Amino acid sequence: MTLANTGRGLVKSVPFLVFAWAISCAVPGYGDVIDETAVLAAMAKPGRLAADIERDQNSKPQFVIPLLMLEPGDRVVDIFGSGGYYSELLASVLGEQGEALLHNNLGFEAWGINGLRDRFDKRDPGRITRCTGSGINLDLTDNSLDAALIVMAFHDLYVIPKSYDGEKYVRTGSPANVSYFLDQVYRALKPGGRFVVVDHAAEPDAENEAAGDLHRIVEIFARQEIEARGFVLVATTDALRSTIDDRSRIVFDEDIQGRTDQFVLAFEKPD
Repeated sequence: MTLANTGRGLVKSVPFLVFAWAISCAVPGYGDVIDETAVLAAMAKPGRLAADIERDQNSKPQFVIPLLMLEPGDRVVDIFGSGGYYSELLASVLGEQGEALLHNNLGFEAWGINGLRDRFDKRDPGRITRCTGSGINLDLTDNSLDAALIVMAFHDLYVIPKSYDGEKYVRTGSPANVSYFLDQVYRALKPGGRFVVVDHAAEPDAENEAAGDLHRIVEIFARQEIEARGFVLVATTDALRSTIDDRSRIVFDEDIQGRTDQFVLAFEKPD
């Protein structure tokens, strides 16, 4: 898909085309979509956290971030970004005029607290705005974002809270209101804005509850849920696929943690 049909504005007249051409000649980088080369340059910058550099090998952000179809100066939200690994890379490629929103709730913030301290204490990770909300309340302004990203956290919306009663695990709550969550993302994106989802793949025939217990989600189910809220699937990549993952196991098992079979889906809010 080319930039012309990503919803960033169609050329409506010859004068406008001439005006846009003049700006592109006058301002370096104007209209440049952030691609794999730009992300690799951000990954190579000195001063990055050692944990981030180690994660690069498995997360391969150079294949994920370009799917957002961002340009320098854009605004993007890293939803439930925990320790901020993706947020810092996004801030780097967007530049000083751009903005990366690192959105957490209390649970995801606690999960990534060590990474947050390392990232923000005594160093400058770039233009990152930290937002901590309650539950799945994102508090985003309508039509304010060029893109949104959620990495290995979409499945958490379907996880049923449980506790061990001495004999078995029993339900102690209900899963999140996914419709409400997706509606917030949809309204926050500008027309043509992209929503990229990365998650741990479950077995294709797995039941939702069983997949959630393993912190996985069935790919086709995730796609259908998101498309049902108005998004259109526009791109995918197999860059994070793994043939050695046992999708019947929980993703936190030491020998597969960080090396699970992951799908990547890029959706677009129709223009």
